[in-house]
Amino acid sequence: MNGVSGRMGYRQHLVRSILAIREQGGVELSDGRRVQVEPLLVGRNEAKLAEIAERHGIEHYTTDLDAALADDRWQVYADFLVTKARASALRKAIAAGKAIYTEKPTAETFEEALELARLADEAGVKNGVVHDKLFLPGLRKLRRLIDSGFFGRILSVRGEFGYWVFEGDWMPAQRPSWNYRTEDGGGIIVDMFPHWNYVLEYLFGRVESVYARAVTEVPERVDERGHSYRATADDAAYAVFDLEGGITAQLNSSWTTRVNRDELLEFQVDGTLGSAVVGLFGCKIQPRNATPRPTWNPDIPDTHDYAADWHEVPDTEPFENGFKVQWEEFIRHLVEDAPFPYDLLSGARGVLMAEKGLESSRTGARVDIPAVTAESVREAAAELEGAAQR
Repeated sequence: MNGVSGRMGYRQHLVRSILAIREQGGVELSDGRRVQVEPLLVGRNEAKLAEIAERHGIEHYTTDLDAALADDRWQVYADFLVTKARASALRKAIAAGKAIYTEKPTAETFEEALELARLADEAGVKNGVVHDKLFLPGLRKLRRLIDSGFFGRILSVRGEFGYWVFEGDWMPAQRPSWNYRTEDGGGIIVDMFPHWNYVLEYLFGRVESVYARAVTEVPERVDERGHSYRATADDAAYAVFDLEGGITAQLNSSWTTRVNRDELLEFQVDGTLGSAVVGLFGCKIQPRNATPRPTWNPDIPDTHDYAADWHEVPDTEPFENGFKVQWEEFIRHLVEDAPFPYDLLSGARGVLMAEKGLESSRTGARVDIPAVTAESVREAAAELEGAAQR
């Protein structure tokens, strides 16, 4: 586990996923057997690693990534590094024959992300990319609604994500300063569009085009040491996506907005037979036969309680931490070849959508997003090899 001293690597992947799996006795397989996990912590700061290991009763840690990759005891390489450092480490792990599990974005460019997917395919190593939002309770309820036909024909998706990230002067920022510097891999499109790609793709259909506007609303911020710096990365993005099947999705992403909704992330899905408003945990629905009849009249106050017309979808099953659930699915994929579609190729499609979003913002035009499949990648690789031989 490389990068466990960072916020996401430590809290979600180590403590709430791997250690939780270890404490429950491992992952149960389809035949009732259980497979256990044992972490090896990897990082640059030995003192931090030693402190984390002691705190949680972990035996193994090292600052030598190459030695860890050369050791046959460790079968999976998990990457939670900053984006700029990820691709080179993933290449090493693939070359060492390790299975790959990584945060996203998987690389800084689509070309590099696609190369990683190709290398893993050629090496025959199983691989997975964190698609955590699909495993949240709210989106799992949404998946059930879609599968049940609740919406009829889905017409549109609208999403609002974000909150006010303090500038760092009178109040410490909730996010690290590198997030606001393009040269360090920052920017809300680079950060969030890979998420939106897999959410839209796996719930509603492939994203075929994007029209986006990326802006830097707060041009100067204060870093962790109290030094002012110029924010060079976008901190807000407003986008319209065309999905296969004619669905239109509109998603606003912002670190410069104040929250007036039930959760920090909410989607509204409208269909011919019903609508839903979905957050990280909650899911409210309004079916066609219970839809009120609003009448537009700007001359008198509207006293109708529209919120009362929605009904909460109950929790009919226990929902565990989404990161942990995906880890368990990946481990089943490794051990018994259970299906797992969230791979490096899916991660590359997310990076591609971010690149196309930034291109759209630069040009002011709607930009098409080509389909990227395993077959198309192999065909392109074969063409390149043939050209090299000629």
